[in-house]
Amino acid sequence: MSNQSRNQRPSSPGVNPGHFGRGGMGAMGMPVQKAKDFKGTLRRLSGYMKPYKFSITSVFIAAVLSTVFSIISPKLMGNATTMLYEGSMAKLKGIPGAKIDFDALLHIVLILAALYVISSILTFIQQRIMVGVTQQIVFHLRKDISEKLTRVPLSFFDARSHGDTMSRATNDVDTISSTMQQSLTQLITSIVTLVGIIIMMLTISPLLTLVTIITLPLSIMGTKLIASKSQKFFIGQQRTLGELNGHVEEMYTGHTIVKAFGREQQSIEKFNEINDRLYHSGWKAQFISGMIFPLMSFIGNIGYVLVSVIGGVMVTHNAIKIGDILAFIQYSGQFGMPITQVANIANVIQSTIAAAERIFELLDEPEEVPEEPHAKPAAMVRGHVRFDHVAFSYKPDAPLIEDMNIDVKPGQTVAIVGPTGAGKTTIVNLLMRFYELNGGTISIDGIDSRLMARSQLRGLFGMVLQDTWLFNGTIRDNIAYGRAGATEDEIVNAARAAYADHFIRTLPDGYNTILNEEASNLSHGQKQLLTIARAILADPAILILDEATSSVDTRTEVSIQRAMNHLMENRTSFVIAHRLSTIREADLILVMNHGSVIEQGTHEQLLEQRGFYADLYNSQFATKAV
Repeated sequence: MSNQSRNQRPSSPGVNPGHFGRGGMGAMGMPVQKAKDFKGTLRRLSGYMKPYKFSITSVFIAAVLSTVFSIISPKLMGNATTMLYEGSMAKLKGIPGAKIDFDALLHIVLILAALYVISSILTFIQQRIMVGVTQQIVFHLRKDISEKLTRVPLSFFDARSHGDTMSRATNDVDTISSTMQQSLTQLITSIVTLVGIIIMMLTISPLLTLVTIITLPLSIMGTKLIASKSQKFFIGQQRTLGELNGHVEEMYTGHTIVKAFGREQQSIEKFNEINDRLYHSGWKAQFISGMIFPLMSFIGNIGYVLVSVIGGVMVTHNAIKIGDILAFIQYSGQFGMPITQVANIANVIQSTIAAAERIFELLDEPEEVPEEPHAKPAAMVRGHVRFDHVAFSYKPDAPLIEDMNIDVKPGQTVAIVGPTGAGKTTIVNLLMRFYELNGGTISIDGIDSRLMARSQLRGLFGMVLQDTWLFNGTIRDNIAYGRAGATEDEIVNAARAAYADHFIRTLPDGYNTILNEEASNLSHGQKQLLTIARAILADPAILILDEATSSVDTRTEVSIQRAMNHLMENRTSFVIAHRLSTIREADLILVMNHGSVIEQGTHEQLLEQRGFYADLYNSQFATKAV
């Protein structure tokens, strides 16, 4: 199961106007992620909104006015109904001069039309402004995250899964975007609607308002009861869904291994077993939570009946006008909607603040040691690299390298060998300043690497690694990645020097061949030749080769070795290798074990010592002989 799938959290529950929510639960009983420091995170998120306070205030005013105009409409329609009813009844009773005042009715209709038009315009304005504000805030959030990820040390990526980091940079930002764009204006509208409806109902009849409000506790109690029952099934559904996604991804990415070992049937059986559990937990969760809407409809209908009966009695006693009772029925029908929305939005905001907290945790991560204010430029680098009493540890209580001393002359090829975990790759990380030293210095041409700007220091190195990295694009673009502004001739010459030009021209589109996402339309050896061509084009002062031929066949290894020999000419090179046969010509071989250089010398000198290196070398050839 990949890091990304394992760490991506489910998207926040949306606003469902048909259901109540409650604290700590989503719209349909879904568990809601809560922030550890709600107030602090909200205050910090508000800092991103501060530059747009005028626009947000305009949205608030537009939302209030739009809602107020909508609330007034039923009352005006009730007045029109009363005028029609009273005029009709007067004419039926034969009252002299009785008539329906159509001029007054037309006046009310025009007012209603104007209110609806203005309300729609205000709604459009608030949405238009809020979309712009939201996108600006999200833009700055993404920009801050992107810049932060360029400043954190390599240890940050080593200690955290890529999936979790990607989730914070994408899912959590999207959660904030959708909430600000939709839920904030809806929250304002819902609160104003609720307050306005209560006020309008009270102006019509306090008694009927009390009857309407009495049904509210019944709805809340019923919703809480159902939500508590469905919660455990929703939790099980999310857990099982994650398990199913992980199984599918594992089987997809490892389908070759599954087929090679004949495990298709076991894979299908496991999928069916997880899928069956997901079906049962999902069915129960959806069925139980689905009872909320019928329950609320039932309680709401009870309220309608009570309002209609009591209102009818009041009309017969002339205690209320018929138009007012019709308006009140409309208000009572709308009464539950804003309460539902406020409850649901409260849960959405909880998840949003939790998402913002995860983003701010990322933004608060320790950064690389600041650059020296007066970084020394390295002009005409010769490649003299010196480790002077270097000490380093990944963990404070577990030292890895202690008092390392290495002196590499310009143009020398230095091979680094040793068992897994000996510290070979750590030397590369220290050379590139991916990690900071605990003690000692690493100098290049006599200049302490910590006194150079990181970008300048890393620009001195070219790397060819065991894991080839090629991006989705043409072969030409991948080679040109080695140096900005490279010409076509320079790209082709680099490919020829890497012995890659021949196979590139045999491809249907040559240098214009598009590499897919994983560059699986090339062999591993071909990909490695492209990375060498890229390094040749970069023309680095110092070269790092990390197990560049460990995953290819012998014939391809010969081609890659020829290309690397060309690349290493007249430049300082660090070669990490397990195949000791490939480094016999190195000027200096460093034998590492447990973070220390235990032997150093040429191939012949180390064999004569009959020490650790000799044992490693002889064991490889003994294995081949067997």
